[in-house]
Amino acid sequence: MSNEHSLAEFPDLIGAATGVGSLPGTDAREAARTATGAFEHLPFLPELPARGPGADMIGRSAGLLVELFAQTEPSGWRFADRPGRDTRRAHSWLGEDLDALEEFTQDYRGALKVQAVGPWTLAATIELKHGEKALADPGACRDIAGSLTEGLRRHLAEVRKRVPGAHLVLQLDEPSLPAVLAGRVKTASGFQRLRPVDRQVAEEVLRELVRGLDAPVVVHSCAPDVPIPLLRRAGVAGVSLDFSLLTERQDDDLGEAVEAGTAIFAGVVPATDQPASQSKAVSDPAGSVQGIRTLWRRLGFAPELLGRRVLVTPTCGLAGASPEYARRALSLAARAARSLVDNPE
Repeated sequence: MSNEHSLAEFPDLIGAATGVGSLPGTDAREAARTATGAFEHLPFLPELPARGPGADMIGRSAGLLVELFAQTEPSGWRFADRPGRDTRRAHSWLGEDLDALEEFTQDYRGALKVQAVGPWTLAATIELKHGEKALADPGACRDIAGSLTEGLRRHLAEVRKRVPGAHLVLQLDEPSLPAVLAGRVKTASGFQRLRPVDRQVAEEVLRELVRGLDAPVVVHSCAPDVPIPLLRRAGVAGVSLDFSLLTERQDDDLGEAVEAGTAIFAGVVPATDQPASQSKAVSDPAGSVQGIRTLWRRLGFAPELLGRRVLVTPTCGLAGASPEYARRALSLAARAARSLVDNPE
């Protein structure tokens, strides 16, 4: 199945914003109400890691794998021979979240975002049965990617069944990808580092996954040095990043991505509660996206393209924020995105 999707297929996304994925608390219905109520054009399926193992991003995505199973050990997540309590919890919580999403998206028609952890971050996090990170075994990395692709196909089909009017966008979370490429992932013992993964291999694995899914794929990483050219060549429809970590040396990469039609999900709203001295940062929609306008001018793009190529998000997931702040942050993202259309200059 080839993936020729791009976010240009979704005209409703002009001036859109969305959340990254996680929200605080443990109430699936409240989270679904927040994630769907905050965004008119790109609501999302929320994650609630506070519920415990299986609801965290690694556990939820491990639960999506087909014929691969993982469980928590004192050292973290590790592959197992059969599904256990953690897998059952992951499936149960995902079902609860989908029930809540279905309730709050009755008659909804438009783009809807779902999230999962990408293959390289899974491989860098989950240990093999003998205790080393899966990233150390190229065959295991391929197995994870193939299993994840099939699991995501099934997941997307289930979401479409529950929200038939939705045009799905899949966000792959790859916070570990820069470390995987740079050889900064520590061994299970923590005393050494695993060898860097060849960039061409990393690109090929992502390309195969993107091509295997019937939905546009956005890759999110809130780490520095996001490999934008690699992701663009892999065929992603968008790149989601923490805008505060960008440097001018990434201008060319960003400019080429925008010219190629890649959407930029700009994380500009702080992901955790801000001290009173910085409260203006989360109450000023136009000011929060001023850095985006500055970058746009530096790149030499027409201002009217801003709302078409840039979506606004928090810098990362909101699991560490208070519920009240999380709601404010999502509201600010929506208003800030609107200001890019209404006042692109």
